[in-house]
Amino acid sequence: MSRIAYVNGSYLPEAEAKISVFDRGFLFADGVYEVTPIVNGRLVDYDAHIERLDRSLGELRMAWPCSRQELRAMHEELVKRNALKEGIIYMQVTRGVADRQFNFPKEAKSSLVAFPQVMVLVDNPNARTGVKVITTPDIRWLRRDIKSVMLLAPVLGKQEAYEKGANEGWMVEDGFVTEGTSSNAYIVKDNTVITRPLSNRILAGCTRRALFRLAKEHDVKIEERAFTPDEAYAADEAFLTSASQFVMPIVEIDGKRVGGGQPGPVTRKLRELFLQEAQRD
Repeated sequence: MSRIAYVNGSYLPEAEAKISVFDRGFLFADGVYEVTPIVNGRLVDYDAHIERLDRSLGELRMAWPCSRQELRAMHEELVKRNALKEGIIYMQVTRGVADRQFNFPKEAKSSLVAFPQVMVLVDNPNARTGVKVITTPDIRWLRRDIKSVMLLAPVLGKQEAYEKGANEGWMVEDGFVTEGTSSNAYIVKDNTVITRPLSNRILAGCTRRALFRLAKEHDVKIEERAFTPDEAYAADEAFLTSASQFVMPIVEIDGKRVGGGQPGPVTRKLRELFLQEAQRD
């Protein structure tokens, strides 16, 4: 059965879901996006994703395409129409359709599209074995706190990782790890989780936010500071977080084994805590 997508008020088979060639998301990457996990047919961390969407839109001076109530109803309708039990809903808002010019068009109305993807989130086999990452230069712009659709630099970093037999690239700037190409980055040393503090140089991950709360509730210490690739090589554990991978163990960085080369106890504990909450949501 064909997927059902959403395009500006209409639910359409994916083959019929189209946008204008004059959409500013297509022409300028003038848009933002969010990815909401679905577990047991229910939205996970939805409010955090919409809060971040609101911030991204505000930073780019872009209008909401609909009301918040309509946006949630659209997500729930996509889940229903696609009988989606586990996976994600990808949503994208752009400044809309206008003739190609750099300045903001006065008459354009924000455009909203969304579609589902089936994924294995809870019983992801990678979580049992752990994944490999490489380090790669961070060549992005300096407003990474905005969840922009301008993703060419992360695409290049992710492709480099795949070509080297890894699952993810950790981007490095001024000698320190910023984040993954599509995830936040963490190491564990002496039972303390270390991760870069929020700023314009990384995205405020919704899974990261939930993880911080769960760690505090369960006495897992988190230290917010930048760390180097060398520190990562020598870490006891490493992991990443994202909406589509939750808490994912890392067992190798740049060909060097991390810790014992298998998912560590702190990472396993945090993943289990997140999964318990996601399945209760």
